[in-house]
Amino acid sequence: MSIDKIREGIDFYFNDKGLMVFTKEYHLKRGYCCKSGCLNCPYGFIKENKNFKLEKKNETKLKKY
Repeated sequence: MSIDKIREGIDFYFNDKGLMVFTKEYHLKRGYCCKSGCLNCPYGFIKENKNFKLEKKNETKLKKY
């Protein structure tokens, strides 16, 4: 499926810092996981870096090791 137009409030929203955040619906329309650790990833991808690991995709908390 090709995504020609994205719609605010359906496919994305702006967070408190003014950054664009894609919704779960957008990711499902896109049809695959980009493995970037997206906040609303419906595919369950967990991104790790030096000090943090996202605990669960339905939570926005980071746990420091």
